[in-house]
Amino acid sequence: MKKIVVNDKMQKGYTYILSAAMGRGFDREFRPDLTPKDMLALGVFGGKYMTDCCKEFPASWYKKAKLNSERHDPKINYFGVNASQPLSVWRKKGWINAKHDPRGWFQWYCRYYMGRRGPDDERQIRRWAAMVRHVVQLKKGCRPGDLTCRRRQRQALLHWAYDSRTL
Repeated sequence: MKKIVVNDKMQKGYTYILSAAMGRGFDREFRPDLTPKDMLALGVFGGKYMTDCCKEFPASWYKKAKLNSERHDPKINYFGVNASQPLSVWRKKGWINAKHDPRGWFQWYCRYYMGRRGPDDERQIRRWAAMVRHVVQLKKGCRPGDLTCRRRQRQALLHWAYDSRTL
């Protein structure tokens, strides 16, 4: 078990324990298509997400990451469109566990992937699983391999570790 201490713009002195091996020991219901490293390299969240968190996660995740520390830039996203809502919307809807993961689902996923297990895992996995409805919509509404069809929805799925490029 390894202890991680976080000191970034949104958390100071936050600690957590890695109790599982990186990328292993996932809940049997949680089978994401993409790793956090894959997601960052593809371009997610307009490149702005977690640009001040590089010390918390492996340097290898950032080698090919498409980031913009100054602003959210939809052109950085794989599909070149904005598929994000502001963090303020997420907070207002109660989707953020501010104590543990003030940046939301992707921060939770990065930490879960690293090996953290905690009391919010079940809720976050349910939220991830609920995104499958978008996979179904893409399969019904788009020709296989047509990456121009529903680009915003495809980008949103990338934000949730579903590889919409394969649909």
